[in-house]
Parts: sequence; structure tokens; C-alpha cells
Amino acid sequence: MLGDTLTRVSWRARPRSFVALMGLYESNFIRLGWLAGDLARLAGTHRSRIEGDCDLLLTVTERSPYTTLARLTYLIPEGQGLVSCPDMRLRIYHDVRLVEAGDWAGEGPSGSRSAARIAERELDQRWARNMMLNKWLEYCAERGHRFLATA
Repeated sequence: MLGDTLTRVSWRARPRSFVALMGLYESNFIRLGWLAGDLARLAGTHRSRIEGDCDLLLTVTERSPYTTLARLTYLIPEGQGLVSCPDMRLRIYHDVRLVEAGDWAGEGPSGSRSAARIAERELDQRWARNMMLNKWLEYCAERGHRFLATA
């Protein structure tokens, strides 16, 4: 497995800055590629089943030439059915090779007083969502998840 942490860069980004966030999006793209292969060809619904873990489901909800929208979720057995948690929305930018984590079920809207605080909070929220996605993708790859197309 190719580790994106071994990639050399010629610059250093300030942690939690916009530049660092773009680096995190790039890492998300690499890690999602570990699970799903060629993201430019991604379509339909994909399910990964491994012993001792919940099923992982990746569903493409919309495609355009440069962008794919998808949902990534664990299917957790509960009672007689399955619960999707977290139910995260992803935006895959093929031309720049980035994956951005959007909101997920249960994540509510935020409010703030000033424009500067709103922008700062938005950057913090994007950082938190994408860091969570990044660690989750790494965890899933280490557990052995890989996606196969389903009907």
C-alpha cells in the first residue's frame, strides 16, 4: 500500500489552514482510491464485507465530467434492520484529485455572530469532517475493506 505520508512536498502548511485543508483533501483522494480503485470510473453502488466488521457501502449519487458526489456509510445491524452511520456525503474532484467530506446525518447547522467567526468556524468544521474521513478511510483500508460493484 502506498502511503501518502511518504510523499515529499516542497512547502510546509500551517496546521488547520486552508492550504493544509487542501492537503487533507488530497490525502482523502488517495485513501479512497485504496478502497475503490480508479475514482474517475466510479459509478453505482459498491459494498465491502469483511469478517469482524460492519459492511461498508459507497453509493454514487451524481456524476459530471469533473466531479462525483457519493455517500459513504457503515451499515450497522440494529434490531431487525440496518442503520447507516455515519452517513457521510463526499465530493470527488477528478481533475484536481481531491475528495472533500461534506456533512453527515446528524450533523446540524451552525450559527455565529460575525463574518470572521463564521469563516473561522467553517474552516474548523471542514477540517474536523475531513480529518474524520481521512482517519476512517485509513482504518477501513487497514481492516481490509475493498469495494466491489453491486447490482
